[in-house]
Amino acid sequence: MKLSIILAPYDSGHFHGGCGQGPDALISGGLVEAMTLAGHDIAVKDIGKVGDAQEREIATGFAVCNAVAAEVQAARDNGRVPIVLAGNCLTSAGAVAGEDADAIVWADQHGDLNTPETSIYGFLDGMALATVLGLCWRPMASAIPGFHAIDPSCCVLVDARDLDPAETELLATLPVIRTECPGVAKAAERLIAAGAKRTHLHLDLDVHDPEELQANRYAHPGGPAPAELRQAVCDLARLLPVVGITISAYDPAFDARGDVPPLVGQLLTDLLATVERS
Repeated sequence: MKLSIILAPYDSGHFHGGCGQGPDALISGGLVEAMTLAGHDIAVKDIGKVGDAQEREIATGFAVCNAVAAEVQAARDNGRVPIVLAGNCLTSAGAVAGEDADAIVWADQHGDLNTPETSIYGFLDGMALATVLGLCWRPMASAIPGFHAIDPSCCVLVDARDLDPAETELLATLPVIRTECPGVAKAAERLIAAGAKRTHLHLDLDVHDPEELQANRYAHPGGPAPAELRQAVCDLARLLPVVGITISAYDPAFDARGDVPPLVGQLLTDLLATVERS
């Protein structure tokens, strides 16, 4: 399979800061070699320095989305499947735009469904899925080339267990499909029934049980072990047309033993093998 690995090394507007160090750490941890050994043709693209000199979170966050959308579209034009390695979850808005996705599977310990009106901390990345679903930041999102908000009925939220009160209230009003990893096949069937034809898979690595794998500073009890998440995404890929993948929120400062890169390599290898067979 021809793949384009797109690096978006930003965290809250900061270039190569915090989780913005994750994309390079995954590459230096052997991801390209693992995928090449699995028989894939790999092209690596780095969006480089974008945004303004002040590294303002909102301006830079959406500049990253614009750059990622362009690289994802270029990958598609060249017959490559885009895999975005990102510091922040908001980057998925750019990937979704470039892929013309009409459905999304969002695996994350957080809901990322706050809005500027409900957010306790004003953290832009806590509004990432809300942005993708067209619930906030509409002018900024609509400026991303190719962006169309995904209908909440075509969204699966996997293993979100650390929710703010306002997110819980919002989810009670939305047709978002919620599940844990063992239930993803049924969730995929509901997406198909909703008309999903082009699905983006977003994996925030802190979805894992921190007792099994800690990817960043956020550690809330519960969640799947790496093998459980890997099985879940493969089950999804057997049923759904996955057109692109985002992997986000890996901060190597919290992975002293370097456990994360080989596990990401194994996940992608198994997932893409399933996509090829489907």
